Amino acid sequence: MKVSTEKLGNCQTVLTIEAEASELDKSLDEAYHHLVSEVSIPGFRKGKAPRAILVQHIGKDSLLEKALERLVPQLYKQAIESQELEPIDRPEVEIIQTEPVVFKATVSLKPEVKLGDYHSIRLEPDPVMKITKKEITAAMEELRGRQGAWVPVERPVELADLVTMDIEATVDGKPWLNHKGILYEVDKDSRSPVPGFASHLQGIEKSGEKTFSLTIPDDYPIKEMCGKESTFRVTITEIKEKQLPELDDALAQGAGYDGLADMREKVAADLRARAEAKNRLELRQKALDALVEVSEVNYPPILEDEEIIELLREEAQRLGFSELTDYLKRTGKTEEELKQELRPIAKKRLIQSLALGKLAEEEGIEISASEVDNRVNELTNNAEDKERARQFFSLPQIRQSIEQSLHTQKTMDRLLQITIGDIENITKGE
Repeated sequence: MKVSTEKLGNCQTVLTIEAEASELDKSLDEAYHHLVSEVSIPGFRKGKAPRAILVQHIGKDSLLEKALERLVPQLYKQAIESQELEPIDRPEVEIIQTEPVVFKATVSLKPEVKLGDYHSIRLEPDPVMKITKKEITAAMEELRGRQGAWVPVERPVELADLVTMDIEATVDGKPWLNHKGILYEVDKDSRSPVPGFASHLQGIEKSGEKTFSLTIPDDYPIKEMCGKESTFRVTITEIKEKQLPELDDALAQGAGYDGLADMREKVAADLRARAEAKNRLELRQKALDALVEVSEVNYPPILEDEEIIELLREEAQRLGFSELTDYLKRTGKTEEELKQELRPIAKKRLIQSLALGKLAEEEGIEISASEVDNRVNELTNNAEDKERARQFFSLPQIRQSIEQSLHTQKTMDRLLQITIGDIENITKGE
């Protein structure tokens, strides 16, 4: 076997491997013995046909193909061992010629990360703005709204009502919506089923019917419908309005507070915690951006492709799709189109992850088994079904996921400690 190497600039190496004639002969002989025992040839028992007869029956190319199935992996393994390479994925193999056998194997190698002087990074946490009375009042009104009750009314539909309706919709004469008895909150800013739909419901009486047309927006998920006119036919069967309770101690107690004063105090504390969490999240992102800025990160393309697939799966699951194909149908886009859209996000996330991983290595960040146990106990104690939770969190893959999460958090805390000097000065609240 002869091997030559060519380094590419993206953590890939191309191996050009040429087989010796004796190596090919041996592989052809092994392929013959394997095939002759499987192929039925008239006039011969299985395993007894001479090689020349087998070749006449299946063709020279078929024998060679079977031989290469065995030979290429063997030579590739020998080549990476001789070149002391550590692949992170299966190679891309291209057969160049068969006489003699020459093939190329593109090998993806570990990412290369060179951290710059990250100890010189300095960031100043932005002060958390004081929570205003207006914000507290708005939050309490939101809580009040959630305590409200929907009651039937005998009047035409108004904005903010909850209606029960039958709806039919067509595009180019073909139905695309047909629902009976569905609930719909009449919000003028709603984009469901299309922008402007809610406004057309105003003024319809109970048992009243209305037909109207709207243009499907250009960003509608079903690509084939974008920009087309849709005709809607709506029948209102019930109209309800929300009756709000008084903002008093009774409402507060119904929402789980001791009283109105306690509600105001805890709502303010919750708003403060959210603001602090947002502040901390923004600081984390700034620190990550700064770390990447002073670092050199190089990786094989396969890692970016895998990150894109992971993003696709996450987005599909977030929207309630168990199968990627169903998600693609809903978006009206091809997998390749979505991949191109997600590539910049995947690239950024991957680079940040690799840089943070290198930082963990440099700083000696480790997670002990007791730290994982403590987190598992915390999660278990907060669960309603503690026994079921204990069994779930004892699964090896779940413990590994928890360990990875703790490792990332610990590394991030170390980066913040470096960049601002004292992590205790960072507002808590995540």
